[in-house]
Amino acid sequence: MSGSMVDPLVLLPEFLLLAGALAALLLGLWTPRDRQRRAAVIAVVACVASAVATAGALPGGTETAFHHTWIVDGTTGVTRLVVAAALIAAVVLCRSAFAHHDRETEAYVLVLLAGIGAIALSASADLLVLLASYLLASIPLYALVGFAKDARGVEATLKYYLMSALVGVLMLLGAATLMLAAGQTRYDTLEASLPQAPTGVVALGALAVLAGMAFKAGAVPMHFWLPDAAAGASPAAAAVITTVPKVGALAAAFRLVDMPFADVDANVPVLVAAIAAASMTLGNLAAFGQTEVLRLLAYSSISQVGYVLMAVAVAARSDLADAGLAVYLAAYAVANVGAFAAAAVAPRARTISEWAASAARSRWLVLSLTVCLLSLVGTPPTGVFVGKLAVFTAAGDGGFGWLVVLAAVNTVASLFYYLRWIAPAFTQHTASAASSAADVTPADVTPANVTPAQSAPAAVVHVTAAGSVVLGVLSGLWLATTVG
Repeated sequence: MSGSMVDPLVLLPEFLLLAGALAALLLGLWTPRDRQRRAAVIAVVACVASAVATAGALPGGTETAFHHTWIVDGTTGVTRLVVAAALIAAVVLCRSAFAHHDRETEAYVLVLLAGIGAIALSASADLLVLLASYLLASIPLYALVGFAKDARGVEATLKYYLMSALVGVLMLLGAATLMLAAGQTRYDTLEASLPQAPTGVVALGALAVLAGMAFKAGAVPMHFWLPDAAAGASPAAAAVITTVPKVGALAAAFRLVDMPFADVDANVPVLVAAIAAASMTLGNLAAFGQTEVLRLLAYSSISQVGYVLMAVAVAARSDLADAGLAVYLAAYAVANVGAFAAAAVAPRARTISEWAASAARSRWLVLSLTVCLLSLVGTPPTGVFVGKLAVFTAAGDGGFGWLVVLAAVNTVASLFYYLRWIAPAFTQHTASAASSAADVTPADVTPANVTPAQSAPAAVVHVTAAGSVVLGVLSGLWLATTVG
């Protein structure tokens, strides 16, 4: 279709999410506090409708809109599906965390708007649209991180905002630099013009723009905000900021490396590979010493970004990169949301030992958490295993064999800090079962035990654990038929 014309169906998934946000906000204004679950239902319906609209259009080819500044292709479609699924889980977690809150409806609206921003990042085909998408994917999350208005949340919000503002200015300078070098901001024109521009100017602009995507994804060296923001926010908000914007930012980085930066002399793939290596290594090293559940998961998410960036590094070098990116983004989102949902089951239990004591009597919860964490490691037959296999293959095919070796070492190393959470949970469950048989209540099991009020987060853990295994099987079959 012509890039200057806009077919409303091209943007239907985004329109549905926006309509859901507006409808939830308007309904929430006229709904009593104890009935604001209606807004959550509207938000979930909007996400389901967006996913259905996306799935119906997935077999289609590449389309552009708004004078070729917005692109809808396979990468955009995968982002839409993953974000919609993550938003459904996020709304469920927010309902558990903010039920009867004075601003409960606003939490659902913020989640939906952040999701639209993440999709816009992946669909951007112009630097100015990318900048606007960056803001849309950031501003709602500032409010969501500090939604509880406690001391930790306010501090986390301030750190998040200040770092985001700094990187936003850096991105703006990068876009201006690339426009100075090429005279255009659209990706297709940049792809044709940047190879003839001065290498130093292009390298500076590309570095600044990619820094913005690295910040949203939580990649090194733009990762410093993420552990504090995740630890200061509620588990529901932490699940959102470590999943939704990451998916959009990584898809946007993939498109940048594959299109405008594909043929420049600045050797952008090597830069991305270096960021990937630093992220997976430093994220793992920092996670080893963590005792807080949310901080451990935050550093885990930093290391996970490193693996996804392997596909980004070879976006223009390997035909396997697209499939690897799609599978890994979906698998990571499922497993990561599940791990944070487990933390939301016992939100007052900050440390690993406190969480283990709180969930000691819930053997199915412990089992589902184990599946989610082992999925993040990359244990077969989970989705992350297939994703890692795909991105490792793509990186090797793209000439980054050293990165594959480093990623394999980091994968094995990550098992140890995930086991630091799994082992106490199983130990406490065994002790709880033994004491229950003796009709004695364990002294270390506090009133923070899993209650019916936390059944929704527990259900999310179970669903994501099962989904991770199913996704692993289905994505393996899909890769075998498409790539093989």
